[in-house]
Amino acid sequence: MQILSLFKSNRLKKPPTCTAVIAAAGLSQRCEGEDKLLYQVNNKPVIVYTLEVFQECRFVDDIIVVAHKDKIEYFGRIFLDHGLAKVSKVIAGGATRLESVLNGTFAASGKARLIAIHDGARPCIEPKLLEETIQKAALYNAAAPAVAITSTVKKAEDGVISETVNREGLYEIQTPQIFRAELIKAALTNAVKKQADVTDDCKAVEMIGAKVFITAGSRKNIKITDFDDMQIAEAFLSERK
Repeated sequence: MQILSLFKSNRLKKPPTCTAVIAAAGLSQRCEGEDKLLYQVNNKPVIVYTLEVFQECRFVDDIIVVAHKDKIEYFGRIFLDHGLAKVSKVIAGGATRLESVLNGTFAASGKARLIAIHDGARPCIEPKLLEETIQKAALYNAAAPAVAITSTVKKAEDGVISETVNREGLYEIQTPQIFRAELIKAALTNAVKKQADVTDDCKAVEMIGAKVFITAGSRKNIKITDFDDMQIAEAFLSERK
């Protein structure tokens, strides 16, 4: 595995309370080839906004960024330039997001009690959301932020509505998804071994029979997938001081 280690002299001396694994190895295919994580908002890349919230969180001691192998060195320079001293490693991702996150979790210190997995393309995460999710994961082993679905939900077949879905109890799950370290390592290993089709890390944990508790998410905590999302995120990020 290709790994870039950073800030060796600044590593925290006490065991990490929570290690953050930032998934940033995607190819931004829906952004017409432009790397959404390097898009500049007020002369700062999107990925830096994402990491700053973890950098400033009192419960996060260590950050591992999982990047495309061709961008490891470049990302490392960006993190150094922006003083992101909690970033201890930048490592290469795998063939899929699942494999990339698995790489990130196993790159964490064996002393890490919790591992928080977050999309690099969610730069608008708010500090309160992060802290509350960490605290709930510390109590219940697994937690993720969620927002209730408020729009009417329909099923359709061949372009024709076939059913109106009862939206009571339906939630949109966000990141960071935070787990007891040994739990998420076992869950991701199992999912990779089974080549499971999982769209988030909670699903991997659910597959081995563990419960995931939800915390209050935020409608600002959007994931950037295309240029429309980028414009919305830019508006939110411009509000930051």
